[in-house]
Amino acid sequence: MSTFLDVNLPSRDQLLSIIRIQSEIARQGTALCQVMSVIVERCLDLIAADGAVIELAEDQEMVYRAASGIAAGQLGLRLDLRRSLSGLCVLSGETQRCSDTETDDRVDRAACRRMQIRSMLVMPLQHNGSTVGVLKVIFKTVDAFTLADEAVLGLLAEVLGADMFFAAKYASDDLYYRATHDEMTGVANRALFFDLARNELLRLQRQSAEFGLLMLDMDGLKDINDNYGHLAGDAAIREVATRAGAALRKSDTLARLGGDEFAVLLQPIGKPNDIEVSAERLRQAICQPFQFGAALLNLSVSVGASVASRDDADLDALIDRADKAMYSEKRERKRRVSMH
Repeated sequence: MSTFLDVNLPSRDQLLSIIRIQSEIARQGTALCQVMSVIVERCLDLIAADGAVIELAEDQEMVYRAASGIAAGQLGLRLDLRRSLSGLCVLSGETQRCSDTETDDRVDRAACRRMQIRSMLVMPLQHNGSTVGVLKVIFKTVDAFTLADEAVLGLLAEVLGADMFFAAKYASDDLYYRATHDEMTGVANRALFFDLARNELLRLQRQSAEFGLLMLDMDGLKDINDNYGHLAGDAAIREVATRAGAALRKSDTLARLGGDEFAVLLQPIGKPNDIEVSAERLRQAICQPFQFGAALLNLSVSVGASVASRDDADLDALIDRADKAMYSEKRERKRRVSMH
């Protein structure tokens, strides 16, 4: 017979899931950004949430550094630390609960409406004795979480807090660098890319300063992995990042979005053909043979470009245009290869 206490505790399946999550996290090593991604993805099934977010407190703002579900498109979103429930969680160091965002004055209501959030549960993340961020689960319905959900989220927050400690302890750089840069290549990661892109769009509205976006996708990585092994594939990814970084200006930002996909924010853009000149410079720098042990590997990349203007400042549309241009170039390259 179940007691009231049983209802408030995590179920056996949930506890087993947390153990599996811990094992999955252990495989990530000290790659904090990957650890955060694992946790927000697993939250969706673990407590039947509509979305999950990890926000870190940076310069009086709460910044979305990992996100899943209905919040997945909000990476890099910044909220005023003192005007959001997540900020209150950081300042108080205590769990915060919101049963209805339409009646709770502590939340950023505009952000909640934009993401269709009606209730949420926010857990503090502790690092070196202070609260540095939050783990937040969000729901589309009012009063959607239970006390058992809160217990499960608390266990996940402890797991992440410990990993944040060890990620920083064994790294030469600080916690925020680890959360915003790709472990393999050292360039900006997906979360930082979206953060910077959103900031550029805001600046575009204020100053009419156009900027460019390049999407890069490696060609032939699968063949390298199949023929020479994943160590060679990883070395090829790192070499592409190194070559791309050397070919860009100091004002540009290179990011690895995941796998063999990279993106570049080009700022400023002066002449109309600046973006194509930059794209061609990247192609020439990257598309050269690469020595891996005794093997000479062919490196190649497809590049697509788009320009953000004040009249067309939608980030999703900007990325979509660059993606389409990149895949068009990839298809054309495959067509030429097949003809020979």
